[in-house]
Amino acid sequence: MPAPDERTHDPAERLEAGALRRLQDRRLREVVARAAAVPFYAAALERRGVDPAAFGGLDHLDRLPLTTKQDLRDHYPLGFLAVPRSALARIHGSSGTTGRPTFVAYTARDLDTWAGLVARVLVAGGLRPEHLVHVAFGYGLFTGGFGLHQGIERVGAAVIPAAGGNTPRQVMLLEDLRPEALVCTPSYALHVAEVARGLGKDPAALGLRLGHFGGEPWTEEMRGELERQLGIQAFNNYGLSEVIGPGVAGECRARGGMHVAEDHFLLEVLDPATLRPVPDGRPGELVFTTLTREAMPVLRYRTRDIAAVERGPCPCGRTGARLGRIVGRSDDMLVIRGVNVYPSQVEEALLRVEGTAPHYLIEVARPGTLDEAVVKVEIRAEELSDEMRRMVSLRDRIDHEIHAVTGIRMAVELVAPGTLERSQGKARRVLDHRRGPPAA
Repeated sequence: MPAPDERTHDPAERLEAGALRRLQDRRLREVVARAAAVPFYAAALERRGVDPAAFGGLDHLDRLPLTTKQDLRDHYPLGFLAVPRSALARIHGSSGTTGRPTFVAYTARDLDTWAGLVARVLVAGGLRPEHLVHVAFGYGLFTGGFGLHQGIERVGAAVIPAAGGNTPRQVMLLEDLRPEALVCTPSYALHVAEVARGLGKDPAALGLRLGHFGGEPWTEEMRGELERQLGIQAFNNYGLSEVIGPGVAGECRARGGMHVAEDHFLLEVLDPATLRPVPDGRPGELVFTTLTREAMPVLRYRTRDIAAVERGPCPCGRTGARLGRIVGRSDDMLVIRGVNVYPSQVEEALLRVEGTAPHYLIEVARPGTLDEAVVKVEIRAEELSDEMRRMVSLRDRIDHEIHAVTGIRMAVELVAPGTLERSQGKARRVLDHRRGPPAA
């Protein structure tokens, strides 16, 4: 790997700890005062005896209310607005299980802030003004497409707004225009490579050098697979629309965790059961307070995402907290025969086994009194064989790795290449029949 690149997009990425704390403290007081314009927060602050005009800052953070996605749904569509509708510049939304999106709104200043935050992430991951970037995220209510697009333009690079879907056409654009960087979900990047091979093309010969991937949890094993198949350096980034969208955190060239924009987002890591802080280095639920957002400030938003945070020097010179990989979601965790299992653990196990493809589906059911879990795993085309012993050996190796990582046994079903459904957005990894059919 090349030496870490010390260039930053914004001097604030190198703030000394004391200066950062003073900035966070001032901005936290300001955002609490702004949030009081939202009826939900006005009532919650009053119940807790918090005077927004005299709030005590960081030392009193635990007096602020926690916010959940259900709170946003309960105040559909724009009940969390802290500014007049006439001040809005754009509305995005995240899809909900009921079919209704959770709307998020932006002022012109919010959009400017957002573009700068995404540019930080991209520059940290090697993007430069001379590059051409292929964006294969959907453009629409989802924050990924427009969010990354505006950040790329802020860097000064050029954009191919390919959007999602029609993967053969994506391959054609990549081959003909030769962009240096690809932006999409990691699972869709692997699908692009798969389709390229099906068209008789070598994915690693498309000319890509960088991949900026987000929108779903992925493992170090997946990073290796992406880099091998596409001939790139793959960088992880993190964001969520309820907070702002992509740009909350992202990896630098050292790839020792995702640098959090702590001058704009106050981060807590809490035990999801007790809601007490956990020590650095230990996984917990990420909770964010927006410090600079105007249209829809959020206080202590429970993301449900589980990750650990490290604090300490980074070779790139950026200071502050670094997020580890998102290992799963507190509401997506599977409890199988009393054992907690995240889909990312199964992915990690599968990608350790030579001969498997990075496409899988976990199905969980309870036909009697005990849970039964089946992992459907695609095998590579070259592994298709009439030799039963070879297939049994592959299945046994997968079974061994899953047990080593998760601590439980799952039935392993090997399926042919291309059997499992592909997605241009977030990959579907779990079907839990114990919960009933998914909501429409």
